[in-house]
Amino acid sequence: MTALGRSSVRHIVALPERGEVVELSWHGVTHTGYRRAGNEDSYLADVPLFAVADGMGGHSHGDRASDAVVRRLQAAVDGEFIEPAAIVEALNLATWDIHQLDEADHGIGTTVTGAALSLVDGHPQLTVFNVGDSRVYRFSGNELTQVTTDHSMVQEMVDAGQLSAEQAENHPDSNVITRAVGFSIEPDVDLSVLPVEPGMRLLICSDGLTKEVPLERLRLHLAARLSARETANALVDAALAQGGRDNITVIVVDVVRAPGS
Repeated sequence: MTALGRSSVRHIVALPERGEVVELSWHGVTHTGYRRAGNEDSYLADVPLFAVADGMGGHSHGDRASDAVVRRLQAAVDGEFIEPAAIVEALNLATWDIHQLDEADHGIGTTVTGAALSLVDGHPQLTVFNVGDSRVYRFSGNELTQVTTDHSMVQEMVDAGQLSAEQAENHPDSNVITRAVGFSIEPDVDLSVLPVEPGMRLLICSDGLTKEVPLERLRLHLAARLSARETANALVDAALAQGGRDNITVIVVDVVRAPGS
């Protein structure tokens, strides 16, 4: 397990040429859970990049894969904004790092998902990226929306109309993913852009949270409008109360101020 960045902080990004600011507040937390011997999750939480990686390959292997990803992402940061191409390049480099670690050919890899401050035509936006089945959610206007799409066998079955979303959460193959960083294959990264809106919240998490806590419970925790720290810790507690069968990693990011607010 690796935790990089500043776990709980408020940060202002100034755009003096436009007379604008973006102010973010966030908190990141991870827990091994009650069933696993070690924590294979890693996370990065600092402007401009927030990411969660869920390693695969067994204790002492999966944690090294997730560590490689968050360290490459951190190394790609050069200022208070980051371009999407730099995120993709960091994940490509992490793939090689993981290949070098996998001397005994264990087949190790990791999911990764997150959000980053980027400039699009001079305006701050959030670049959301995803490989695997960790997730990014957006909470705005009292509604919680999953921004990322899982790269998993059951998601393909949902897309084909063979399963409902509710059935997919408890399907026996729900842990089988179709994309990852590692396994000596260049990652296929989903990228999308979100506007930076005052009052919106982002939830970035591994499946140790989403396999324990249903969507409506997630929404209610975010709607309670407690601080990022209190909300992230409450979400981890909720997953543990449901059994804590996997490692649990949560980052809550609040947009306190944004252009137009």
